[in-house]
Amino acid sequence: MENNGESVVHHSVHVQGRRHNELADRKYKDHADVCIVGAGAAGGVLAYELSKQGLDVVMIEAGPFWNPQTDFASDELSMTRLGWQDTRLVSGNDPIQMGHNNSGRGVGGGTTHFTGVFLRFHESDFHTKTVDGVGEDWPLTYSDLAPYYDKVEKEIAVSGPKYFPWGPFNGPYPYPEREPLSANAEIFRIGCEKLGIRSAVAPLAINSAPFDGRPPCINRGFCNQGCMPNAKFSTLIHHIPKAIQWGAEVISDSVVTQIVTDQEGKVTGVIFVHEGNVYEQKARIVILANFVVETPRLLLHSANSLFPEGLANSSGWVGKAIMPHSSNDVYGKFDEEIRLYKGTPVLATTQDFYESDPSRGFARGYTLHAHGSRPVEMAKGISKSAKLWGPALRQAMLNYNFYGRITLVGEVLPDPANRVTLAEEKDDFGIPLAHVAFSYGQNDRKLIAHAVAKMNEIIQAAGGTPAFVTDDTAHLMGGCRMGDDPTSSVTNSFGQTHDIPNLFIAGASLFVTSGGGNPTNTVMALAARSADYIIERMKHREI
Repeated sequence: MENNGESVVHHSVHVQGRRHNELADRKYKDHADVCIVGAGAAGGVLAYELSKQGLDVVMIEAGPFWNPQTDFASDELSMTRLGWQDTRLVSGNDPIQMGHNNSGRGVGGGTTHFTGVFLRFHESDFHTKTVDGVGEDWPLTYSDLAPYYDKVEKEIAVSGPKYFPWGPFNGPYPYPEREPLSANAEIFRIGCEKLGIRSAVAPLAINSAPFDGRPPCINRGFCNQGCMPNAKFSTLIHHIPKAIQWGAEVISDSVVTQIVTDQEGKVTGVIFVHEGNVYEQKARIVILANFVVETPRLLLHSANSLFPEGLANSSGWVGKAIMPHSSNDVYGKFDEEIRLYKGTPVLATTQDFYESDPSRGFARGYTLHAHGSRPVEMAKGISKSAKLWGPALRQAMLNYNFYGRITLVGEVLPDPANRVTLAEEKDDFGIPLAHVAFSYGQNDRKLIAHAVAKMNEIIQAAGGTPAFVTDDTAHLMGGCRMGDDPTSSVTNSFGQTHDIPNLFIAGASLFVTSGGGNPTNTVMALAARSADYIIERMKHREI
């Protein structure tokens, strides 16, 4: 079933196109074993793992079925379409900017435009309440996920250093670390070394050598705009094409508007809209693998007489405790050219500040990345933070090539007040818009202040002058957290909802805490673990 990257993608597009032509002739009696809503990191893994076991899998994705060679471009503005651009209402003391920075739209989801950073969570991430007295403990441990981290990293040939100095996994990775480093990564490592801070080449889901018919990375630097050569992993070019070869169907450009339940309270499928027409996809199991905002939105909107507060919401926790990562940037000016656009965006990292240190005055910690930036991204960030406009902004951007940048990935503690609810306003499908409320807590703000100070120190130690600090968030987690107690969580550790045994949730919505590092590896490991659970239960007719 293995194929080269180019032919796999072309095959996927062919199947997707044929599927659209057949939609008008679909019968309402069509029935799948599994219906997966959302074709991103988690959905792709689940589709592949379940379909190769002979299960009849249908994926429904709101966005397009991308073809990297024709749909991706080395252009910041046009490629914002890879993120979810639909209207969402935001509020709170620190309203979250929604869109390309924290979501995906289209087959592949956010993996089509993430940086490829592929970190594992640490052991302490799963026990923050026990270890640090903050947040909540997960209903699983690092050791439960370790074999799935191994599996995912091997399947996509993660490149990384021979020795990674933090956390329980220290390498080696399946493929060698990426080289050469960008100038931005080099100055970051120089600054860290002078301060006695350990750094390493970042583990990346980007080929450092040919793999699975796909080429090695040539350092084009447009990872966040979609990788046209397919050197960077995404479920668009890896898991989903393989799932299609095992018989899975992908229905793209189709918005799921309702989850359907029977009189016994089990789900029977979903209603979706494609090109103005309404269809029903019946299924033995429904898995919501869509975005952190869209999952609770759909659950709440699907309320009925049996579930008046929304599906899987007897605990009242659907939509609660969403967590972005704090993602402040520090730009430093150097005498020599850095050229932030050159090379893979993140090629160096440190997690020396990941674990709690009581002397710092706050709990938990963060990761710092040497993080390249395209010009529009930098201009938007500094114009907002430094209130630069007109000639002042133009003058700053004329020196673009002389700036370096460090980015924070900071842990944000869960707070039930940070949540997704339904607004009164509705979209074109008649679904209430999502209302996303978020405010940082005192601990979060102390963490950010500490990280910004460290980023300034690193830039100065490397010979630069700190120039701009931008405030932003990245990623988004929580909203349907897992747990052992059905009164304070939405699912068990496998994503199976406590209230409805044949309704599952996958993806970052399940996170109990946010950790201090990029979440994609953990999202995919959790999905692979859930797939094994579903396969075993279905074999014994327990679902």
